[in-house]
Amino acid sequence: MASTGTWPPLREELRGIEPYGAPQLDVPVQLNVNENPYAPSAECVADIAAAVADAATSLNRYPDREFTALREALAAYLNTDGGRGVTPDQVWAANGSNEVMLQLLQAFGGPGRCALSFAPTYSMYPEYARDAMTEWVVGHRETDFSLDLDAARALVEERRPAVVLLPSPNNPTGTALPPEAVSMLCEAAGDGIVVVDEAYGEFRRAGTPSALELLDRHRNLVVSRTMSKAFALAGARLGYFAAAREICDAIRVVRLPYHLSAVTQATALAALQHAPELLGNVDALRKERDLTVDWLRAQGLEVADSDANFALFGRFADRHAVWQGLLDRGVLIRETGPDGWLRVSVGTPEEMTAFKDALTDVMKADPVNAQQKDLT
Repeated sequence: MASTGTWPPLREELRGIEPYGAPQLDVPVQLNVNENPYAPSAECVADIAAAVADAATSLNRYPDREFTALREALAAYLNTDGGRGVTPDQVWAANGSNEVMLQLLQAFGGPGRCALSFAPTYSMYPEYARDAMTEWVVGHRETDFSLDLDAARALVEERRPAVVLLPSPNNPTGTALPPEAVSMLCEAAGDGIVVVDEAYGEFRRAGTPSALELLDRHRNLVVSRTMSKAFALAGARLGYFAAAREICDAIRVVRLPYHLSAVTQATALAALQHAPELLGNVDALRKERDLTVDWLRAQGLEVADSDANFALFGRFADRHAVWQGLLDRGVLIRETGPDGWLRVSVGTPEEMTAFKDALTDVMKADPVNAQQKDLT
């Protein structure tokens, strides 16, 4: 290849792009990446350690390439949380839901194909499409962050995407999709794959169904989950999805050999045995989320309805000033979403009190941002 005068010889479309990542800062209260604030119990930690120690005795051998035991355990869990007869051959897992999504785009996207979502949405989606050399198409949500179903269907029918990405609850807004929206888009997509990203699915409010209930009705539906959020295993990096067996088999074509290490498999299996305990804090986090939403609204702020473990709130004339003011007071939240909005993860009651105290202080010190930004 002839020299271009630039080094290294990066793909042109990647030049000048900053790598994705939320700020990692050492502050007393970290509420910016939607982690579960409650660490696994000592008993769970001990069982994980024992499982990893056992796996370590055979680390000279490659792991189970098909992670059979883990698929069985994940299928069993999903059938307790919205699944209806999900079988192990309908389950796939990878190193976080990020890798799951990338594998889906590698298998079903590519040159001459497009992937589609509706903004505001998860900021990594266009990067998955870019990395899989797939055209990125973005529609838009309503002002309350819901979908105009007629407009959404029309866009899908017009563009015929190979992959539709639908986070539910949506990140960064927390908005959940009704089942009729999922069904309508599955039908509109034809042979295209529709991925309902339920990374925050366990935090959904009572009466909000999981898209897992629709799997037997739509062969093109994929429902993804993660163990990073409700299971408090962000450091383990385990994401997974349920779909038709044919979709799982297709992913095996693009996965890297032995992509799930023996240590990862052992960790996830041990954690799943503690599912009731690990998920025991979900109700507390839901309650803390609802209290936070109510408090923010009582301050005169606009807050999106949330089925996740975070809240999107605003609207500020200068959101960065508010973000910086909170950081100066030892509270880290996320500057993301539409202009004028900020996102706060739900932490422990003590962490949320610190957030409220800091935000109250910031608002008093900055009368301009004490008023909502008029974006209408």
